[in-house]
Amino acid sequence: MNILILVDENIPIITVEALRLMGHDVLDLRGTEQQGIPDYVIWQLAQKEKRLLITTDKGFAQYRHSSHYGVLIVRIRQPSGQKVHMRVMHAINQFESEEWSGLLVITRDEVQSVWRSR
Repeated sequence: MNILILVDENIPIITVEALRLMGHDVLDLRGTEQQGIPDYVIWQLAQKEKRLLITTDKGFAQYRHSSHYGVLIVRIRQPSGQKVHMRVMHAINQFESEEWSGLLVITRDEVQSVWRSR
């Protein structure tokens, strides 16, 4: 089943393209009038459109106890487009689409943490 996804501007284009090739509906704000909007507006947009949010911004972890449609945060010590891409693809393939609602996943170089909102 396909996932509705909102990618933050720090997620590589190769990841956006790969997710779309997998059949997911990916909203990328780069190149739109919404590029550069504040994090709280990104959060509101993700919730309004019922989208999984993919980002490298650890600040979104504050919503772990809120009702949401999923958050994937990539935290890598020495990030590169390829490293971020690989961590996103690994996490996306790890969970079924219906599992993402209420799920917060923080994926790092070697480990991954998962929380489920109530």
